[in-house]
Order: sequence, then structure tokens, then C-alpha cells
Amino acid sequence: MGTAAGPADSDLVRAARGLPVSRTPVWFMRQAGRSLPEYRALRAGTAMLQACQDPDLVTEITLQPVRRHGVDAAILFSDIVLPLVVAGVDIEIKPGIGPVIASPIRSVADVDALPALEPDRLEFLGTAVRRLVAELGATPLIGFAGAPFTLATYLIEGGPSKEHARTKAFMYAEPAAWQRLLERLAVSAATFLRTQVDAGVSAVQLFDSWAGVLSPVDYATRVLPHSRAVFDGLAAPEVPKIHFGVGTGELLPLIGDAGVDVVGVDWRVPLDEAARRVGPGYSLQGNLDPAVLLADRETVDREVRRVVEQGRAARGHVFNLGHGVLPDTDPGALTHVVELVHELTAS
Repeated sequence: MGTAAGPADSDLVRAARGLPVSRTPVWFMRQAGRSLPEYRALRAGTAMLQACQDPDLVTEITLQPVRRHGVDAAILFSDIVLPLVVAGVDIEIKPGIGPVIASPIRSVADVDALPALEPDRLEFLGTAVRRLVAELGATPLIGFAGAPFTLATYLIEGGPSKEHARTKAFMYAEPAAWQRLLERLAVSAATFLRTQVDAGVSAVQLFDSWAGVLSPVDYATRVLPHSRAVFDGLAAPEVPKIHFGVGTGELLPLIGDAGVDVVGVDWRVPLDEAARRVGPGYSLQGNLDPAVLLADRETVDREVRRVVEQGRAARGHVFNLGHGVLPDTDPGALTHVVELVHELTAS
């Protein structure tokens, strides 16, 4: 592909659409951040949610892994709870724990008191995206947001949870309030993504990190319509849409129904099997187990080759991990994976 090709004709966008590529594109969830010493140096003394609202820091942190690893896409440095924070919800990201909500949602009244996200509060986001698009040139920038269900779990549980029992109890006991909550969160996520699309991102990803705790019938009836509303709210057919959750093997036949181009797959389901479950109308993203990167080089190579081979079953394949980069990953292992995937798939 000539150097004149822009991000709209990049391998990432082409793979997402199921078009021929020069080689399989690679990027990593959490490619920016704790695994990089340059990130730790830059972020020292700045709280996570503060860094996410500083266009200078967002730009530099987003660019770091592109420079270091030669990945085929940048993903905006942000956090899934940021739209809530900007709207006025009191949230703190506690080191080693994650987002902690000062006043969790426990009642119908709490749902109705949730502040709305006003688009004019997102000026910093548009600024950061426009700067990045200018800096990245032909390399696409992926925008992202947290899906309504995953944000609801944080709001109801008050922080990260393994069982998500309070969330499910609220979903079952207060169906009308649950629907209102997810509708509001869908509007917020769409507003957050719309700002990124308007500023020039080349693709978007919706992270429904915890959707895997749901049964297919609960997901289909109580969650999926709200994820679909997020994508519908973008009204941007030219921007490929990626939908990803963890532990979603049982939900794979449903996830594409949100109106997406790419279904993200975690490491639990091989990509050839995932392609069978998802059906022919979608590209796949994934799905090397992030823990493999902590193993020896021979193991890494074997597993990368397997994922590349199984990914050929899909109409298009974006190579990624099955979840985010683990903090103690050697950055050199990530660079090596990018080089190996490119070598294995160059046409």
C-alpha cells in the first residue's frame, strides 16, 4: 500500500470490513499504560482520571505504543468510567482496585438522580483526538467507550466485582429502573463516542467487559438493545465498530447483533470456533491470552502462530490479545508479537 493511503484505507479498517489487507493488523488492548516505562515516567504524580482529561498527556500516552511497537492502530488513552466522571459522578480510581464509586446506585431514586453527560464538557476529548489524528497520519486511531451494562455494574456494585450479584439483583427486581439506567448510559456512551467520531477517529470499540456474567437470554433482552442503541446513536456507517467483552463465549452469536463490523473474542474460545458461532458477516478481533506474553519466546511464537492460523477462518482478522496487556509484560514481547504477525501474514 502506498504511503499516500490514509487511515480510512489502513489494514485495520480494511480487515474490519472484511476487505483484503497487505498483512494482518495488530494492536493491543491496554497497549498504552503500565507496561511501558515511558508511560510510568510521564504519569508520575498525575491521577489516572486527571491524565485522561489532559489533551497533552492523552496525546503523548496514546502515541507511545505506536512509536515503540509499530502497532497498526492507536487506541485513545481514556477510561471507561470517564463519561460518568465528566458528567459529575464521584469516582476515584484506586491503585490495585479500580474505579470506586462514592455513592453507589441502590434505588430507583438513585437512577433518576444520575447526572447526564453534556457534550460541551467533552472539549478536551475533541482536542486530544484532533491532535492525535494529525500526529498519526496514515495510522488509524480507535476511539472507545464502556458499554451500558459494564458501567451499570460499577455504579451499582460501587466498584469492581466478581459476582456482580447486586447488579443482577437490581436488574431482576427493578426492571423499569434498570431499563432507564441503561438507556441513560447508552446516551452517555453514544455522546462520548460521537465526540471522538466527529474529531476524526477511524474506528470505535465498545468495551462490555463484564457482559460474560449474563445468560444469553438476559443479555439478549436486558442488555443488547442498549448496546445497539450506542452504535445506532453514532450514525457513522463509515467508521467500523468493534464490540468486545470478556467471558462472552456463550454470547458470541448475539454480540454482532448490536450492529457492528468486528466481534472481539477473549482467549477462551479459539478464533475458528468463534467464527462459526458469530457467523460469516463479521470480522474477528483477538485473541492471544495476555498471560502467554509472560512465558518464554518459543511459547509466545507457537501461540501467536496458532491465533493467526485460526483467525484465517474469519472474513477478516484484527490480531489482538484476549483482554488487556498485563502490567508486568515485557514491552519487548509486544514488539516481537507485532513483528511476527506481520511476518506471518505479509501478502
